[in-house]
Amino acid sequence: MADEASNVELLKPAYKDWGDTKGASVDSWMKVCSDNIAFGSLAQGAAPAANYLTAYSSRETLKGYFEGLARDWEMLDWRTNQYIAQGDRVVVLCHCTWRYKKTGKVVATPKADVWRIADGKAVEFYEYFDTAQLHAAVV
Repeated sequence: MADEASNVELLKPAYKDWGDTKGASVDSWMKVCSDNIAFGSLAQGAAPAANYLTAYSSRETLKGYFEGLARDWEMLDWRTNQYIAQGDRVVVLCHCTWRYKKTGKVVATPKADVWRIADGKAVEFYEYFDTAQLHAAVV
């Protein structure tokens, strides 16, 4: 149980920073991630205009995800609602609202982030959100 609590505590400051800075706290995420994080997104790069919402296999390349978000999207709202931990996994339930800068269209969606933590670092991450809204916003 102590590991579950420490895994949640590893993530809480990064989520708080993310919401407080409207998505400008990339360094907080980089500190959480291991060098060889397996990172994925439900969007899987399917929307050419947001092809950075895809899979990454290292903390270094993961910077492309955050660069794409900062370039193309404006965070309007972020709410972290719940942390659920079991073993080495943490699920974080959120709600977020973003505006796609090129079209002005807004995406407001529930979001679930699934993490696996090992040795005090995130080694796996996968995000789930309403990809239909994403696709509608970028066209």
